[in-house]
Amino acid sequence: MLNREQIEAVIPHRKPMLLIDKITDLMPGQYASAQAMLTGDEFFFQGHFPGNPVMPGVMIVEAMAQTGAVSILMLEEFKGKTGYFAKIENVRFWEKVLPGSKLELSVKIIKRKGSVGVGEGEAFVSGKKVARATLTFAVGD
Repeated sequence: MLNREQIEAVIPHRKPMLLIDKITDLMPGQYASAQAMLTGDEFFFQGHFPGNPVMPGVMIVEAMAQTGAVSILMLEEFKGKTGYFAKIENVRFWEKVLPGSKLELSVKIIKRKGSVGVGEGEAFVSGKKVARATLTFAVGD
């Protein structure tokens, strides 16, 4: 549905911190799904870990957050704003995410009051769940 250029029109992240390549499903303010194609050239693989590259868990969570941010920042009232982390809970990792993986992300917005909300995120590789997290966000300037 949205390519990288269109994602950049919605969220403020830029390379190397823009971690999602395309949005595959979207309902503004309700949910979003995204993909990240991990080539192995990403900056975090260089030092995590040399000879045994693994995507850091915090980067998986950040990719989830960017996916949810697209959904929230597509709402007219939040266009041009930034979504900030307010809390991260219930994080769990099951599998390593390696270079060459297609990381599939989904975030469902489960609660929102004004500019603060909560999303439930999940990440998959080859249909297997690799991570989940509950993400609380606040939208601001």
